[in-house]
Amino acid sequence: MAVVKKHYCDFCNELPLDSDNPNKYYHDYEYGFELTDDNALFERFVLEINQAGLSWNTILQKRKNFQKAYVGFDIDKVANFTQADIDRLLQDSGIIRNKLKVNAAIYNANQIIVLQKEFGSFKSWLDLHKEYTLEEWVKLFKKHFKFVGGEIVNEFLMSTAYLPGSHRVDCPIHKNTRFYLDK
Repeated sequence: MAVVKKHYCDFCNELPLDSDNPNKYYHDYEYGFELTDDNALFERFVLEINQAGLSWNTILQKRKNFQKAYVGFDIDKVANFTQADIDRLLQDSGIIRNKLKVNAAIYNANQIIVLQKEFGSFKSWLDLHKEYTLEEWVKLFKKHFKFVGGEIVNEFLMSTAYLPGSHRVDCPIHKNTRFYLDK
């Protein structure tokens, strides 16, 4: 079985070329690429929060379950989740059943709505800070959101093309990212 050449990013190097591992698709078509839709950004944010302490592969394998449980990551709907919704999520074996992470998703949805009202969209708010350093981003996120630390903020911003580093410079996917195209 052929293996991906070593010039791919490390987490894809050992995957067979015909792998159906969700990391391969995510690496090639999502990781490090700009998202323009607020609900898609919210999805990525929630998934990154839920990945804390777990493997990204675990999150990707549960992604469809997350999409269903969080009603398509519709920010307005998640912001209005009730205690019954929280109880439902905490009983859903298809997702990560962590009360702090569930509560953070709901709180963060409400915070995003506040930002949308002030800046037009979550993306517009993010774009205003595009030139921030990681340290500035972490401080900003801690001011507005819950369950955010340096690693979660860094991964969210790398995965959505706000910070560089999603792909090795010799990875063939790097040439498709903003950090290559903006040169």
